[in-house]
Amino acid sequence: MKKSAIILFFLIPFMHSIYGQKLPTGNPADFKVKTCLHSVSYMGVWRGQATLTVDEFLLKARELGFDGVMLAAKRPHVSVLDYDAEARRKLRERIDELGLELVCLAGYCDFTAGVDKAGIPNTEIQAVYIGELARLARDLGTDMVRIFTGYERPGIPYDRQYAMVAEGIREAGMIAAQYGITLAIQNHHDIALHHESMKWLIDEINLPNVKAAFDCWSPVLEGLNSEELREAVHKMKPYLIHTTTADYMELPRFSYDPDHTNYSPLESQMRAVPMGEGFLDYKTFINALREIGYQGYIAYEMCEVLRGGGSVENLDESARKFLEYVKQFK
Repeated sequence: MKKSAIILFFLIPFMHSIYGQKLPTGNPADFKVKTCLHSVSYMGVWRGQATLTVDEFLLKARELGFDGVMLAAKRPHVSVLDYDAEARRKLRERIDELGLELVCLAGYCDFTAGVDKAGIPNTEIQAVYIGELARLARDLGTDMVRIFTGYERPGIPYDRQYAMVAEGIREAGMIAAQYGITLAIQNHHDIALHHESMKWLIDEINLPNVKAAFDCWSPVLEGLNSEELREAVHKMKPYLIHTTTADYMELPRFSYDPDHTNYSPLESQMRAVPMGEGFLDYKTFINALREIGYQGYIAYEMCEVLRGGGSVENLDESARKFLEYVKQFK
C-alpha cells in the first residue's frame, strides 16, 4: 500500500471534524455579506495596472472598508520563496493589527502541466507546491487555499488529463490536511469547469478538506441562463465555501475579408467593468447564495484590463463600486 494511501486511511475518520470552513446551512437567514479584496487587483498583472506592495495592499483594503483579504500566493506578493518563518510571523501580525481577516491564499497551479512530456513527475510537483502553500497558509493564520484544476492540452486523451487532476488534488489534499487546510477548487481551468463536472471531481476525490470556490463568471460564459445559474449554485451547495466576483463586457472583434468586401466575426474580447455594469448575472447568483445559506466571503478581483485604466485611483473607484453593489444583498 502506498504511503499516501496509508495516511489517508488513518486521517479520514478525523478530518471531518477539524476544518474550519463552514458549508452553506440551507437557511437563507444565515446568509451574511462578508467582503474580501483579492490582492491580484493591485499586482500589475495586466497592461497599465498599478502595483502595490503587500503592506500597501493591506492598508488599501482597510481604507476601502473590506472585511477581509485574499492574497495572491506568487510574486510580487506572497511567494513561498520569499517568506521565511520571521516574514510569515510579521505578515500575520500586520494583518491582525489592521483588523482584517485573511480569508485565503490564492494558489496558481495547473495539474495537467507536462502531460505531453514523459518522465517528469508533474503531478507530484504540483501537489508538493500546494502542500507548501498549505504550510504558508497555516503560518499566516488562514485555513483555506484556492486552487485550480488544469488546462486541457490538445492531442492528449481527456481522461488521462482528468486522472492527473484527480490524483494530484487528492495528493495535495492529503498534504494540506496535515496543516488543517481546506483546498477550494475554483471553476477557472478547463478540466471539470462545468459545475456538474466539478461536483463529480470533488466526489471522486472524496476528501473532506477539498471543496469548491464556485464563481458566476464561467457558468455564464458556458451559456447558462438565470434559472440554470440558480440551479447550479444549489447543486454546488454541499461543496461551496468561497466565491470570487468580477464583472465584464464583451468587445466584438472582426476580420476584414477583401475577397468579399466584408468582415468575418472573431471571438469577442473580454474587458473588466465595475460590478453591475457588465453582462454577468450577479443578482441571480448572489440571491442564490442567500437561498442556500452561504457562509463564506464574497471576494472581488480586478485581473483584466479595466475600463478607465489601471491607476490606483481607478482601481479604488471600482472596488468602492463593488462594496456599494453588494449592499443590496445585506
